[in-house]
Amino acid sequence: MGGPGLVQIQYTDLVGFLRGVEVPYESLEKTRFPGALDGSSVYGFLEIERSDLLLEPVMETLKQVPWREGLWRVIGRIYTPEGLRFTRDPRFVAETLVGYLAELGFTAITGAELEFFLFESVKIKSSNPHTGLGYKLRSLEYPLYSSGYFNPVKRAYHTVEPMDTLASFRIEFSRALSALGYGSDVFHHEVAVSQMEASLRAGSPVYVGDEIVTAKWVARNIAKSHGLIAVFMPKPVFGDNGSGLHLHMSLWDTGMKSNLFVSDGVGLSEIARNFIAGILEHARSLSAIVAPTTNSYKRLVPGYEAPVYCVWGYYNRSAIIRIPAASDPRRFRVEFRAPDPTANPYLAITATIMAGLDGIKRRLDPGDPFEGNTYKLSRDDLRRLNIKTLPSSLDEALEELESDMEYLKPVFPKDLLEIYIELKRTESREVNMRPHPYEFYMYLSL
Repeated sequence: MGGPGLVQIQYTDLVGFLRGVEVPYESLEKTRFPGALDGSSVYGFLEIERSDLLLEPVMETLKQVPWREGLWRVIGRIYTPEGLRFTRDPRFVAETLVGYLAELGFTAITGAELEFFLFESVKIKSSNPHTGLGYKLRSLEYPLYSSGYFNPVKRAYHTVEPMDTLASFRIEFSRALSALGYGSDVFHHEVAVSQMEASLRAGSPVYVGDEIVTAKWVARNIAKSHGLIAVFMPKPVFGDNGSGLHLHMSLWDTGMKSNLFVSDGVGLSEIARNFIAGILEHARSLSAIVAPTTNSYKRLVPGYEAPVYCVWGYYNRSAIIRIPAASDPRRFRVEFRAPDPTANPYLAITATIMAGLDGIKRRLDPGDPFEGNTYKLSRDDLRRLNIKTLPSSLDEALEELESDMEYLKPVFPKDLLEIYIELKRTESREVNMRPHPYEFYMYLSL
């Protein structure tokens, strides 16, 4: 092996921040662990008194960075100095899931729809509480900043140039993603102003976790080269649709010959129904992992194509679980619509599949598919139909996770879940203690 320049070994912390360290390309040949990190400087990893960790490159992810000459990129596995896998490495959780599935006779195929915004500028005012807090977004697609064509709020789905200002970004984003070994079946402008979607290539839970991490990294770098800022917050703009990370899942036999979610070539199998029921059963605790920020719960409100009610249905985008149309049995799958892009994808995918597996283990039944528009349901309807809702806040979701995590324990280390909850409670507390600009609008004259 030979090659010039540096290699950046990348990994994520517990909450999903991407981190990296550069090493000489030649070091990949010389040692198993060419990179190292200080675990006490990484969210949720280690205390300072014993903080050394090692990085092993996953060589099949090694690719040259298309926008940076002389730089290569590889994803890393994290190890302890004793040569053992570090159990709080989020990628290790997804790897453990793959092994657990194989023991049960399953192979999981996962896909993801990644939605995000692209703004011309994002200005944040948060450092001086005595001058007030706030933020300002700018987009040339919004009428206020456009000198010509623009996109109306909640009406930008599949728009084309000149209303669509993101087309050139999508072309370059697609090329860079492909150069790094990943790809997308579909790119398009989404419903919200300045929002796009990439339907990423399906694969194993580990592959798709790598792919989502990579896609967010690529988007940020390509956006920067276009004078834009890629924003993965689920709800950056009030009154317009938010961004989701819809997960598509199916279970196969270990030989990948049969999609176990299909019955008699056309219908939904009993295994698939059990899988759906497991996700519905644990949807409230899952929320803490798949919708893991305070901003997530500004997206999960009725009326903006984000799911709120724990029901399933065929083709129904108002349900938390949707069965998309599929003419080919190999593409038959379950779509979980609650996750958003701020989730750590390794943890979100793994937790969702573990919930489904619990449904299979317990032979849970999801009931009949919901055929109406859930957003039109009244409180009386919800009570009469006994329909659960997702948590309305991160704190509520964390309480649900604390009381409902047994289904995760075959794959998730207990200490990982505990430190994750602690980190997220700190995030919520930091947001909740600060006055909100809209509070002044509502209460200044009270």
